[in-house]
Amino acid sequence: MRKNIIYILVIVFFTTSCETMSSVKRGLTGEKKLSTDEFMVQKKDPLIMPPDYSNLPTPEDRAIAKEEISDFEKSLGTSIEDNSSPSSSTEESILKKIQSN
Repeated sequence: MRKNIIYILVIVFFTTSCETMSSVKRGLTGEKKLSTDEFMVQKKDPLIMPPDYSNLPTPEDRAIAKEEISDFEKSLGTSIEDNSSPSSSTEESILKKIQSN
């Protein structure tokens, strides 16, 4: 009787460990899940040429924006440097501010 209980426990333990080994195998081999991948790249339509070149923005729009900035500078009473030029580095702009003070 005691041997039968031991055999049954060994068989139960063996069958549960076999099931666990399959899940371990799936984890170690990197098997893909059947669910969706949230990091998958979605394909987009290719870029196309604009149908009408007359609807492109004009350089005058930028001049209007620059005038608005100068009105803002006048209200502050100080000038704001334009640091958008790629040729000047941050270090050069800091040195200019130090020299002006």
